[in-house]
Amino acid sequence: MKKTIFFIFALALFLSGCGGKNTALKKGPLPEKSVNGAVLNVSIESIYDSLDPQTAVYATSFELIGNMMDGLMQMADDGSVKPAVAKEMKVSSDGLHYTFTLRDDVYWSNGVRVTADDFVYGWQRAIDPALESEYAFMISDIAQIKNATAIQAGQMEVNQLGVRAVDDFTFEVELQVPVSYFEQLLYFCTFYPANREFVEKCGDKYATSPETCLSNGAFLLTEYSEKGNTVSFIKNTAYYDASKVKLGGLHYELVKSGDEALQKYKAGQLDFVELSGSAVDKMKNDSDFKAVDSGFLYFITFNFDDTHFANKNLRKAVTFALDREQIVNEMADGSAAAYAAIPKGFAFSKSGQDFTANGIEFPNDCALDVDKAQAYWQAAKRELGVSSLEVELLTADNETQVIACNSIKRQLEDALDGLSVRIKTVEKKERRKIMSSGQFEFGLNNWGPDYADPMTYLAMWVTGNDNNMGNYFNPSYNALIASCTDGELCTKIQERWSALKRAEAMVMEDAVISPIYQKRNGDLIKPNVKGIAFHAVAINRIYKNTTK
Repeated sequence: MKKTIFFIFALALFLSGCGGKNTALKKGPLPEKSVNGAVLNVSIESIYDSLDPQTAVYATSFELIGNMMDGLMQMADDGSVKPAVAKEMKVSSDGLHYTFTLRDDVYWSNGVRVTADDFVYGWQRAIDPALESEYAFMISDIAQIKNATAIQAGQMEVNQLGVRAVDDFTFEVELQVPVSYFEQLLYFCTFYPANREFVEKCGDKYATSPETCLSNGAFLLTEYSEKGNTVSFIKNTAYYDASKVKLGGLHYELVKSGDEALQKYKAGQLDFVELSGSAVDKMKNDSDFKAVDSGFLYFITFNFDDTHFANKNLRKAVTFALDREQIVNEMADGSAAAYAAIPKGFAFSKSGQDFTANGIEFPNDCALDVDKAQAYWQAAKRELGVSSLEVELLTADNETQVIACNSIKRQLEDALDGLSVRIKTVEKKERRKIMSSGQFEFGLNNWGPDYADPMTYLAMWVTGNDNNMGNYFNPSYNALIASCTDGELCTKIQERWSALKRAEAMVMEDAVISPIYQKRNGDLIKPNVKGIAFHAVAINRIYKNTTK
């Protein structure tokens, strides 16, 4: 049934709030105050951390930001890259200079035109040490923007970043070295634009409410609070591509369990839900059920600064003691057992070869082998000088992750005599905070690919990377990754591919992590809902072409 939804702009926002007294408000169209169209009601199973594109970390936040903002490029429904705010891209013959010609019909939701200066400011803001963005490495280590590394280290000013606005609609980027996947990065949130005047007038309140968010994308934020359980959007009628957006709006609701999601789906309160736990088993044969690859790899992170897990034999014992097939069977959501640091089906060579082509990619480093696990366990006990050991496994309170950790605990205690595992369950934000601070022993961690290259995972274990939560330190590994990012191999595609495989082998041999499963989502989607674009990379769900 079609619904009409209404959105009343707060005029005070534009006159005296974050938008200030800006005469440019009159230069572009403002979104309409009321919109006809169906509202898609969606569940979210985990909390969001921020709606600031330069500081957001969680996949849920990426999706919410992607609803209301466009970057230079966007992801097409088939996963390819297509123009968004940029209508043309030119690359120099040496691969170091990119020139983007911007559309002249893209406006912020306060009527101010989106210009090249907004991209300059957004990218400078992301790398600015004062912002302390966990994704600053995307500008420096991954995109290799000129001077980014020095800026991140506090050795240069942000205005020396290799980006500039030639004029309002010409944006230039200079790289340190050629980056073969650079175009893919441009649909990721860190590379979105930001309006300096608006951001600076909002200050610390920026992107914390509908009044302190600006949109240049398909939808406008109408309801949001940092600790709330619902988020709502309305169609942005001033969006340059508004004619293709058929939904009148989006409404998200945070649900705590698969049973709650199922109950609300059956009651007609939600059109699209992600199931977990026993709810998956109940509905997996239903015609509305769809298993979708999320792209996320779940793995145990070992803390190398912990007295016990600094011991390689203990890490190996844990890795070989686990029956990953049993774990995913208990999860019952269609997830697949994982045996490598790079998940299957997301990174492919120029010839189409999957980077992780085999099931058990490293049989000598990651497989179910209880005899081998027990041998490593005995060696670990001798080296640690203990006959028994109690360890703490950290996990977020997500239902599926708790099921996995209960299985891990049971299997480790059954296989390794004298090992006792205590599970510590905390909220997702708290889990990340604890692991980032190094105050853990081992924990269930996860990562989803930001772009379709193995480096999106392998960069995590470089010394100094914010996501190297176990504090792994290996100069040889650092050097190998460096050679693939800004060194001699960065332009040698086949040699780089082989080197990345060697880097993955080092991660597995050192038991930096223990891969557990590659997540698939068990979704229920109402039959009248069509055109949701699912992606394993960057933004997992896009609704621009969705109908209801």
